[in-house]
Order: sequence, then C-alpha cells, then structure tokens
Amino acid sequence: MAQIVPLVGAAASTTGASRAFGTSGLRASDAQKESIASFMKDFASVKPSTMDNPSTPSDFMRTLKEMPTSIPDKLTLNFYMPHEVEFAGVEVEQVQIPATTGDFGVLPGHVPTVAQMRPGVVAVTKSSSEVHKYFVSSGFAFIHADSTTDIMAVEAVPVDQLNAEVVKKVRERSPPHSSTHTPGKETESTTCRRRRG
Repeated sequence: MAQIVPLVGAAASTTGASRAFGTSGLRASDAQKESIASFMKDFASVKPSTMDNPSTPSDFMRTLKEMPTSIPDKLTLNFYMPHEVEFAGVEVEQVQIPATTGDFGVLPGHVPTVAQMRPGVVAVTKSSSEVHKYFVSSGFAFIHADSTTDIMAVEAVPVDQLNAEVVKKVRERSPPHSSTHTPGKETESTTCRRRRG
C-alpha cells in the first residue's frame, strides 16, 4: 500500500497561514502566496514526471479590484443581453429592478444580492434629469459589494420604443398567466400540466 505524504499540513505549518485554494485566493496575502509556493515545491519533489502542478483559482480568474473603503458616489452598471450590451461600466446614480420577489432600488453601497427578474421595467437613473427605462422579459441581476451591478436580461426594449396598441393586442390574444390555480377555471395549460404531473 502506498504511503500518503501530508504535504498540505507541512506546507501550512511552515508559514503559519492557510492556503488560498478557494476564491479568497484571488486576494492572497503574501503569507498565503508563500504557502502556495512552498506546497508547489514540495509537490514537485514527489509527483510523477508526467504530471503537471495543480492549479489554483487565481490561475484562472482575474484579480478582483480592491474594495473601496467608503461608499462611492456612483454605482457602476453593466447591462447585458445575449445579442447586445446596453451599458458597460457606466456610472449611474440608481437602478430600479423588477425582481420576482418585488421591485427594489439599487444605490451605491447596496448589500450584495442576486435577484431573478420578472417581466417589468428596469429604470436606470444616470442623473436627476436623465432616466432610461427598459422593458425586460426576464433575467438576473447581480449586485456586488464594490457598488457594481450586473443586469443580464434575456430581452430588453427601451420603453419609448414600445407600441401600446401592439402590446394591447398581444395581451388580448394571450391566455391569462397565473401562478395560482382556481378550482373550476381550467385552462389548457393547467389541464396539460396536471395530466403530465
């Protein structure tokens, strides 16, 4: 039976620091970097000649920018769709997001959040006199601790480009969508769902 050499414990005990093999390794301290180098050196001495050294997350991910020590005056917004980038790194004052759990506003310093968006209006306030509104079909919003917000929408259309008459006609032709079932009010979709499930 092969003997297992405790390289991890030996490398960590020589530097007195925990190794940065998680995502926290993106901001590894000098002691953690020394620990990784020590591990790689010990690993290289016992590995087969055909094996590469292991990789750490910091080998694959870009280094995160430093966290601000105070809340910035502006929010950095990235607004993406699969076929287009509406905003990339633009500084704004506020963003209103239609989430499945309810609409909410994002200002600089907002708590980190991940939200699923429902169909609704995203309002981007660049200044008190400049507000851009977009109807989004769905997607996700990611609010980061560094006052950056990423909005990934499946589809987004500026509200001023929507034709109210076309929207009204489409709504009239579409079956009602409801997440709750009302006894006696069967629609084709609920009947099909109940038969399959």
